Amino acid sequence: MSNPILDFGIDTNSLQYIGEGLQRPECILVERNGTLWSADSRGGVVRMRHDGTQEIVTQRISDYFADAGDEATRYLTGTLPNGLAFAPNGDILISNFGTDRLEVMTRSGESHVLANSIEGEAIGKVNFVLRDSKGRIWITVSTRIKNWMHALRTDLYDGYIARYIDGKFRIMADGFQFTNEIRMDANEEWMYAVETTGGHIRRMRVHEDGTLGTPEVFGPSSLGKGAWPDGIAFDSIGNLWGTCVYSDKLWALTPQGDLRVFLDEGDPAKVDALEQQFLAGAVTQDVLFATGRGIAPWMASVTFGGPDLQTLYIGSLRGQRIPYFRAPAPGLPMVHWHESH
Repeated sequence: MSNPILDFGIDTNSLQYIGEGLQRPECILVERNGTLWSADSRGGVVRMRHDGTQEIVTQRISDYFADAGDEATRYLTGTLPNGLAFAPNGDILISNFGTDRLEVMTRSGESHVLANSIEGEAIGKVNFVLRDSKGRIWITVSTRIKNWMHALRTDLYDGYIARYIDGKFRIMADGFQFTNEIRMDANEEWMYAVETTGGHIRRMRVHEDGTLGTPEVFGPSSLGKGAWPDGIAFDSIGNLWGTCVYSDKLWALTPQGDLRVFLDEGDPAKVDALEQQFLAGAVTQDVLFATGRGIAPWMASVTFGGPDLQTLYIGSLRGQRIPYFRAPAPGLPMVHWHESH
């Protein structure tokens, strides 16, 4: 059977959009009934429907992001809901990249902190949260450095993956280069982890007891120019779709690890300037925040939805709406897909 992504292309003029006035829609969850939930820097999530209605769901709306005096303040501090996952009862698990903790929020906005420390230490920059079919909750921590901009370098390996066990987090794998999103394959035999400053994807065997095997690079050791991968998601035939933040790329790795790039929307000169600073270990705010353009500026995540799971939505850090299109293959259902709340 031939792989349909090999002949696939995207016409940006034919894209559709959902949502308006969103703030930092980094991660998106989609339910079978068509409802979308997007992380939002006002301190919670935005619930959206394709009839055009949307509402913010949060315990207390924060204006910090919108009112910040500069981009660094906006993206480095305050409440920054990032990765999302549904708990079995339909509550929303929120990895908060601003407050450095894992939170859980009901669909009506009541929230509490699930964890903000690990093994007696500060937890670090909690980036993403994932629930598997066994009900285990996993998180990624990008870096232990408070100001994540200072972690945008090639020689830092302080990211990790942890699992929530008996009311607290325990580190399951350590030494990553800015750990970002994680996903499991269809049989949950492998966990795939994004290393944003490593420029590639690693994968590890998932053992029966929930421990992880030795990480190995999957696909190219570098995803090319502006290789800052961020979000990933599997389709049903084993292609791993993903984004590159700052360089604004949408790509996929085939089951064999071959790279296909579908969108490359970054400004070449600005991406080049950032890459030079990044490789020199001296990223500055001006050069970093000069990047980001196109349909989803600072492209951050991909999520499959729609009645047949063949609609692909793109999250971003600097966009105010969510583009979507019909993918060449349906997505791999996430664990919440057949749950109803």
